[in-house]
Amino acid sequence: MMSSISISAFTTIMDRVKIIDIRSMENYNRNHIPGAINIPWENLLVHPEKYMNKNEVYYLYCQQGIRTKKICGLLSKMGYRVVHIIGGYEEWLLSQ
Repeated sequence: MMSSISISAFTTIMDRVKIIDIRSMENYNRNHIPGAINIPWENLLVHPEKYMNKNEVYYLYCQQGIRTKKICGLLSKMGYRVVHIIGGYEEWLLSQ
């Protein structure tokens, strides 16, 4: 299942969900959404089973949300339950 969520809806649940930042470690280390873990998209796609459980739901974001939408589509086809955070990190920054 792949779905999408707006930043406004995401901020109401972000303290209760699993969040994955798929950007580079450098970008993550500069700043990230609180509670997010960093798994660069390249690593996540090659070995999703190392990081994700098919019975859990994960909320993913990148810088602007464009790459996340593609990655979520691919992970969904592999059987993972993922939610694309629309607008990514930049949208989250604007909401603060």
